[in-house]
Amino acid sequence: MNGKSCFFIGSRYSSDEIIIPLTQSVEKHITEYGVTHFTVGLYGNFDKMVQGVLCKAKKQHEHIHNYLLFPYALNQKGVEIPNGFDCFVYPDGLEKVPFRFAIVQANRFTVKYSDYLIAHQGIGNSRKIIEYAQSREKRGLIKVFLL
Repeated sequence: MNGKSCFFIGSRYSSDEIIIPLTQSVEKHITEYGVTHFTVGLYGNFDKMVQGVLCKAKKQHEHIHNYLLFPYALNQKGVEIPNGFDCFVYPDGLEKVPFRFAIVQANRFTVKYSDYLIAHQGIGNSRKIIEYAQSREKRGLIKVFLL
C-alpha cells in the first residue's frame, strides 16, 4: 500500500458535536500528513460519523481510499460496498477468533498496521485499543490523535 494509513476508534455513544473537529482532523491528515488510506468500523455512532466525513472527503480528494473494517466472516456475494468506499477489509486469521472477540481483534490488527489513529471517547474496549495504540506510539510505531 502506497501512502500513509489512518484508522479510527471511538465510542458508539459519541456525540454529533465532534463532527467539526473530526472533519478538520481528516482534512489535516490528508493535506499535512499524506494519509491516503482510511479504515473505519461499521458499528456505532462514531463509526457512522466517520463514514460520513470520509465520503465527503473523497469528493474533494479523489486520490484517497476508504475502507470499511468487517470483523466477521463475510460472504462477498451480494454485499454492496457503500458509495464513497473502495472495499471491505477483513483481517487475516480473524475467522479463528470467537465471535464475541472479533471486533476487538479486528481493531487491534488494524492499529498494528496503521500509521495514524484518530480516536474519541475511549470507553470499554475502545479505551483498551487506544491504550494499545498509545503503547505503540511510545515506540514510534503510530501517531495517536485524540479528539
